[in-house]
Amino acid sequence: MTQPGRYRIVPRLAGACIIGLALGMPAWEFAHARSALSDRPPLPAMGPSLRKAVALQTAERAGTIIIRKDEKALYLVTRQGHALRYQISVGRDGFGWTGIVKVGAKTEWPEWRPPREMRARQPELPEMVPAGPYNPLGARALYLLRDGRDTLYRIHGTNDPKGIGFDGTSGCFRLTNTDVIDLFKRVSVGAKVVVQ
Repeated sequence: MTQPGRYRIVPRLAGACIIGLALGMPAWEFAHARSALSDRPPLPAMGPSLRKAVALQTAERAGTIIIRKDEKALYLVTRQGHALRYQISVGRDGFGWTGIVKVGAKTEWPEWRPPREMRARQPELPEMVPAGPYNPLGARALYLLRDGRDTLYRIHGTNDPKGIGFDGTSGCFRLTNTDVIDLFKRVSVGAKVVVQ
């Protein structure tokens, strides 16, 4: 038996009310918070895969990452003479670097804490952006360490699939979310990363 329309509770609204009650939030405050969420842009796409299997002559072992900034390419050595090539964005003028580091940690849907130096340059940045689809680090992050210390540089995804293939980061290496998820699964903590 169905009830007249005026007695029906829309399931979504009922769920919102229950959540509001659980949070101890007044209904008007919950409605305002829900309205603010609906004002956000639509969820971004994961982006295309820009990965290709390629020939690569290198003395590096399988599992090593080689980043060639001039090519805007990240290579994951898969076996002797072979690699996966991912298109990336690299550091803009004044933010490029080279050297040998290691993957010190890996995080799914990382939160982002802009470094103090970045916040000094861009005071409008928050202290922390929570994990999720609006986070600039995207779906995955690999944290790069030198001699056991955090470099503050990352290999990470992006929620802007058009943001790949140029010099535009503050020294990090950015892939589409689709590609960073693939890379994340293939790379081990402790992997060598050669930045050229």
